[in-house]
Amino acid sequence: MKLLLIGGGGREHAIAWKLAKSPKVEKIYVAPGNGGTALEDKCENIGLETYEEMAKFVKENNIDLTVVGPEEPLTKGIVDLFKKENLKIFGPEQKAAMLEGSKSFSKDFMRKYNIKTAAYEVFYDSEKAVEYLKSAEYPIVIKADGLAAGKGVSICEDFKQAEDTIKDFMVQDKFKGAGKKIVIEEFLQGVEASILSITDGKTIIPFISAKDHKQIFDGGVGPNTGGMGVIAPNPYVTDEVFEDFEKNIMEPTLTGIREEGFDYKGIIFFGVMITEKGCYLLEYNVRMGDPETQSVLSLMESDLLELIEFSLEEKLNAAEVRWKNGACCNVVLASKGYPEAFEKGFKIEIDPSVKENVFIAGGVIKDEVLVTSGGRVLSVVGVGDTIEAAREKAYSNIDSVTFEGRYFRKDIGVIS
Repeated sequence: MKLLLIGGGGREHAIAWKLAKSPKVEKIYVAPGNGGTALEDKCENIGLETYEEMAKFVKENNIDLTVVGPEEPLTKGIVDLFKKENLKIFGPEQKAAMLEGSKSFSKDFMRKYNIKTAAYEVFYDSEKAVEYLKSAEYPIVIKADGLAAGKGVSICEDFKQAEDTIKDFMVQDKFKGAGKKIVIEEFLQGVEASILSITDGKTIIPFISAKDHKQIFDGGVGPNTGGMGVIAPNPYVTDEVFEDFEKNIMEPTLTGIREEGFDYKGIIFFGVMITEKGCYLLEYNVRMGDPETQSVLSLMESDLLELIEFSLEEKLNAAEVRWKNGACCNVVLASKGYPEAFEKGFKIEIDPSVKENVFIAGGVIKDEVLVTSGGRVLSVVGVGDTIEAAREKAYSNIDSVTFEGRYFRKDIGVIS
């Protein structure tokens, strides 16, 4: 089979790496790809920009299947476009993708289908939002309604911080339209869990759980990032927690997908908060997470392409996902200064012995040399029988990866 994979981050490198392991796959074109996919087995980066160009490429090159990595093409309707052209594509239709594309849409969906989530209010007007904050309980959570590259959520400790956040989002338009409408939400105290899943609209199969580390500094302090590391499975997702998740979040979500008539053959990612009062749903993503994907796919024994085919054929009820025993630890190496200003263009050196354990996110090939091009440069993973063994392996692998100004947290996977 020949595949087209859309996206250019660390998630897409991991997906390409996993798909390339399938004996069914002959070639993977990645649009636009990155320095990691450029060097990956069976892969070739291609410069396609519009969805129409992609559809044309698929037709002219007899591509068997398109896999969508990031959320933006899904929320902008690439699946709908491809289906009109009778082209096979893996991902939810635009209407279903609004579960991630609009925080207010997703919260209203959760309320309608009795999915356990935090109390919330939606605001279109900054003055009304500020007025609401005067009588609110703190801390409180403020979310940009639209897509904001994983940075549109602020946990505010007091009124002043919340008021400043409203100004940033709604008045100064920090997220270029995504924060003109906001959701103000009850703060939930607990431990977060990421549960990636695959669905065909009739069945949801959850993948192994994961735990992201969002803050830039050790100990979970400092500004939020796109993610500084992940462990899988999440040690806080006990059998009891998982049963609670299935009953109060996953099953009613599937009911909602069916009742709304969504054409949803793709990934559904549940961002969950584990509290003393049980599991609450924080958000949906309609694609794999980054850097969760790098850990989860490192533990998956099943053929990812076969699972995608089961989804497209609406036969997931007959599928089984197999996992390696043990755990995976993924440590993100970032550019010095991230998530604020940082320099790029530095040479990345990776010892061949750890190539299989490195997924490039912000790296490109320039003059035949792999150089840094983003804030989160790459992920280094380690797999072991326990989380501790996986941590040890990941941090050992980091010694074989260098670039100027590299920065990483030293405490990914430390269980308090």
